[in-house]
Amino acid sequence: MKLFTIHSRPRRQARPATFLPAALLAAGLLCSPVQAQELDSIVAVVEESVILQSELDLALAGIVDRIRASGEQMPPMDLMQRQVLDRLIVRELQVQRALATGIRVSDSDVDQAMVNLAQSNGITLQQMRQLIEQDGEDFSEFRRNIAEELLTERLRQRIIASMPPISETEVDILLASEELGGGEYNISHIMVGVPEGATPDQIRAAREEAEDIHRRLTEGLDFASAAISYSDSQEALEGGEVGWRDLNSVPAFLADAIKDVPPGQFTEPVRSPAGYHIVKVNDFRERGAVLMEEYNARHIMIETNEIVTARDAMEQITVLKKQLDEGADFSELAREYSDDPTSANLGGDMGWFPPDAYGDRVEQTLAGLEVGETSEPFQTMSGWHLMQLMDKREQDRTEDAIRAEAREKIRQRKAEQEIETILRQWRDEAFVEIRLPGAASTSG
Repeated sequence: MKLFTIHSRPRRQARPATFLPAALLAAGLLCSPVQAQELDSIVAVVEESVILQSELDLALAGIVDRIRASGEQMPPMDLMQRQVLDRLIVRELQVQRALATGIRVSDSDVDQAMVNLAQSNGITLQQMRQLIEQDGEDFSEFRRNIAEELLTERLRQRIIASMPPISETEVDILLASEELGGGEYNISHIMVGVPEGATPDQIRAAREEAEDIHRRLTEGLDFASAAISYSDSQEALEGGEVGWRDLNSVPAFLADAIKDVPPGQFTEPVRSPAGYHIVKVNDFRERGAVLMEEYNARHIMIETNEIVTARDAMEQITVLKKQLDEGADFSELAREYSDDPTSANLGGDMGWFPPDAYGDRVEQTLAGLEVGETSEPFQTMSGWHLMQLMDKREQDRTEDAIRAEAREKIRQRKAEQEIETILRQWRDEAFVEIRLPGAASTSG
């Protein structure tokens, strides 16, 4: 059984080098150490690190396995090999940049990530280790790869965090656009990139390549195979699949290109500062109303502090629960004993609120109550609590949800563009020596 999204890889330098990207590794192909060590020649030098032939072969095998499993047309092996190597180079640059800028991950961070990975596959950490080792993998290498994935994820989060916040004006403009309320498109993407400061000859060559890809697609070339073979986008090795997007969550030039394209069809090549794009609309769906359950509840809290210990608070709330069971009035007890300054004078009344307004513990408690029922005492970081569910209702929150989604779409769109630009800049500026036969040898 192949479950995991990260592969081990042969050791090639004292400093850990790049992991195989999670999207590449979703196939779950685990190769034996013997296979991985058969070829140790260097296929690329990336600044002061290297990528080995065995590492490239391992990544390539995962892609081949995924394509075969999906039934897609197999692209030419030399094109796939170059695509995978380019992805490994970019990932290696991210690891190097993360370490150079002081990003670190602790052993406990790695441990938690491994626990989460095991749980997502429905097994224990020990079972995951046994499966990895049964497939001939080095578990310490597996841990190292997870650490590097955490490094690059934190690097991307740092890039996003450094971006200016989304303003209310931006949200208002988006909400006022004519695209508001439109449906969502499931799209795939092919990009023929151009470098920063490209010459007219480079731009013309990229346009001609995009036009040739479009012609071949029109003649029946499978879109996913074309993306794997030719695309320079981050989604290339996933067959170009981007997923569900509305017109507000993609750049304007793509929104204009796809809004009238029926499912199953693709656009003409479209120009952007990054290059030329061909986008396929895989599917379309209308936006539905967003209905959210809301609660109206009453609350008694005994706060824990330097004077009142958790045990003291538990004992006091237990006494109050007994009084309620014997017929005491909830509102009167809340006014007299509750330490919640917001609701105590209102008899503990918290008003109407969404399920997640006060954290997971309150949400879980209320979800288990019937209207009119009082909870058992429970503890949070603030103290010990009793809650009584007074009523619940289903509220149309479509407008709030659309506004929140608009903010997220703007953030997502800006983040994708920023990360794409930065990665392309790092790739253009880095010293990279390619040692694959027939490939350009050096860049940066």
